[in-house]
Amino acid sequence: MIMIILFFICLLIINIFKSKRNLHMMQQNLYNENNRYVKWQIKNSKQFFTIEIFTIIISIVSIFVKFDNELIILLPITIICIIFLVEGLKYRNLILTDQNKKKLVITARIKRLIFTISILYLIPSIFLIFNINNYIAYWTLVLILTSMTYLNNLVVLIAMFINTPIEKCVYLYYKTKAQNKLKSMNNLKIIGITGSYGKTSTKNIISDILNAKYNALPTPKNLNTFNGLIMTVNNHMDKFTDIFIAEMGAYVKGEIKRLCKLIKPKYGILTKIGTAHLESFGSQENIQKGKFELIESLPSDGFGILNGDDPLQVSYKLKNNVKIIWIGIENIDVDVRATNIKCTNKGTTFDVILKNDKKKYSFSTKLLGNHNVYNILEGIACGLEFGIDMKDIQEAVKGVKQNEHRLELKKIGNFYMIDDAYNSNPLGAERACQVLNMMPGLKVVVTPGMIELGEKEEEYNKKFGTQIAEVADYVILIGEKKTKPIREGLLEKKFDKDKIIVFNDVREAYPFISNLANKKEVYALFENDLPDTYNEK
Repeated sequence: MIMIILFFICLLIINIFKSKRNLHMMQQNLYNENNRYVKWQIKNSKQFFTIEIFTIIISIVSIFVKFDNELIILLPITIICIIFLVEGLKYRNLILTDQNKKKLVITARIKRLIFTISILYLIPSIFLIFNINNYIAYWTLVLILTSMTYLNNLVVLIAMFINTPIEKCVYLYYKTKAQNKLKSMNNLKIIGITGSYGKTSTKNIISDILNAKYNALPTPKNLNTFNGLIMTVNNHMDKFTDIFIAEMGAYVKGEIKRLCKLIKPKYGILTKIGTAHLESFGSQENIQKGKFELIESLPSDGFGILNGDDPLQVSYKLKNNVKIIWIGIENIDVDVRATNIKCTNKGTTFDVILKNDKKKYSFSTKLLGNHNVYNILEGIACGLEFGIDMKDIQEAVKGVKQNEHRLELKKIGNFYMIDDAYNSNPLGAERACQVLNMMPGLKVVVTPGMIELGEKEEEYNKKFGTQIAEVADYVILIGEKKTKPIREGLLEKKFDKDKIIVFNDVREAYPFISNLANKKEVYALFENDLPDTYNEK
């Protein structure tokens, strides 16, 4: 009986830590939306070849081989307990040492999953207790429990499928609540923002500009999914909200259209169209059509703001007759254009010219890079359409704060960090290199590379390596396997291989850079910060 108690204690220990880790990955993979969790498990299938498999083998052997000696009978369950204890401590150590950028959030949904997982383990455990004197039944149930422990990732997935009807009911409740709230606010103006990148920056800029005259509510942080918009409406919107600025993200074609059906925006802004999430969209054409779902969902009395320097926007044939306002820098035939752009490590200055208006309006911002000028132009165009005075817009732009993890310049110890850690893409990475090139002193790039770029991922990362070689003095690659194409691009440009450093943990880069900064002023670009699902061990 003592060994059975010990078995359950060890079983509990290992499954607590394994379940926590798998629930973390489930949450980071959007609860298996578009089979993201399943794909992650398949990609990381090597991790399943662990010593735990011996618990299954021991259980199978014990079913068919019955020993008469009492000490020998105790030996199999003792070995299983030792394996579970060792593996449980290993998973505990993994959780403690994992490079977690985003912790597991214990939401109501996670609590429901934990409850279902517990029931799945409890059922065979109860049967085992009541069949302790039935040798074959006893060891069969031990086999079931050891198999479930080994395949804990599958148990978590099964629990999620079991909970699906409950989650649908919860989802429908909060969706209906959000829709009713939006219907009750007759004077509410809704702006949708989408694009491959620049969404959050544009959203924050527009919020700062519109708040000069209105009470504008932007979606918090990166809550740009269906559930994120529902949460924003239910938890953050009140009767004093004049304008709702909804950031809209998408992984596949049709998602933006679905978001539009939920909140029904009257105004839409499309930032740049690129290759972000090319893997899930399937093609560049699908990305283009997917992003234009916002503009084509707008009513005829609304307006859309498009980028006149983006070939994928200029060439697109709209299927509705909504008013379009064009912004740009290179294209002179636009409604709102920026000229005389000057960037330094202090920020950016530029002039704005309006169509049919010869006057130039001067602007300054703390934000870095030409791409942020595009985001500001979209904000200026939106502000003017909402009747805000140009002087108020100029003041609002001057006060716009740097966006967290998006080319955010800050002092870290004895060096300057250009934090561009959020969700990198080929064009964004190229622009980040351009910003780094403007800085004085020693230049360092720290990156794990770019992801979710489909079959062209290696090609884009290799090209990124060639771009880094043009501006950097040192390169720190995070994860040897994932960054191999970047290294190839660096060496192709004859970059000094002794100045290419590889770490598995981004935290190792800080002391290295600090040591460089003891001799010279250092600017370090941290480009992209992969989620925990991409950690290399």
